[in-house]
Amino acid sequence: MFTEIIKPRFLETDALGHINNNTYGVWFEAARDDIFHIFMPKANIKEWNLIMAHSSFDFLKEVFWGKEVIIKTGISKLGNSSIELCHAVYQDGKLCTTGKCVLIHYDFTTKVAVRIPDNIRIELEKHLFMKPWSATLEELED
Repeated sequence: MFTEIIKPRFLETDALGHINNNTYGVWFEAARDDIFHIFMPKANIKEWNLIMAHSSFDFLKEVFWGKEVIIKTGISKLGNSSIELCHAVYQDGKLCTTGKCVLIHYDFTTKVAVRIPDNIRIELEKHLFMKPWSATLEELED
């Protein structure tokens, strides 16, 4: 599992005073950096080999500006050419938002999905997380 700490910015709030629902896509993408580096250690955009096939969020509690959030990311499914990631946002130690996305290992030249190489698969398997997110960060880390 991976951890990303983000300090919400004022511009990420909406008229109701909480973090806007469109912000979570940006936060979850930032939390995927470690996954990107497993596929592309040199982080060379010209060698990019992932596309997103799905993204969804479930909003459980409001998240507010001025208090840091902790984003946890795990791999919930590992297919031949795809991975499903699960994300969770915790603020004040409480689960506020969950999300998932499906990334496809992709060849942009041939425009087809390609099998995830064994060396990458071995590294990804270290981060499998298939249980439900805990209601509190404390429970998760026990």
